[in-house]
Amino acid sequence: MNDVRRLATALSALLLLPLPLSAEVRLIMVEQPGCAYCMAWDDEIGPVYPKTAEGDFAPLQRAQLRDGPPEGVTYDRRVNFTPTFILVDDGTEVARLEGYPGEHFFWPVLSEMLAENTAFAERNTERSR
Repeated sequence: MNDVRRLATALSALLLLPLPLSAEVRLIMVEQPGCAYCMAWDDEIGPVYPKTAEGDFAPLQRAQLRDGPPEGVTYDRRVNFTPTFILVDDGTEVARLEGYPGEHFFWPVLSEMLAENTAFAERNTERSR
């Protein structure tokens, strides 16, 4: 009888744990050596990105243009420009931003990509309650 109670308690505890809203959302930055816009992103956004809600929800993964997609990732189409930011969910591309014209453009577009293609908005609404 004690074993049954322990099992029931353990299962109840598991049900109370928050479930992830998305199995694996990542932002892949496709870059190449000598890319001036990649370097600008690195200077302006790179240091703060992992500290933001966006960076927490969609961690950055870097990929080289010539290497193709990272293992387990599928792009919808070929990448021609660097930087290209590809939002992936469970290894599948769900949105893309080509180029980097500056931080004032990057953040709103990234927020829109996340809101329209992932559970990012739901997660942040729950956190603010």
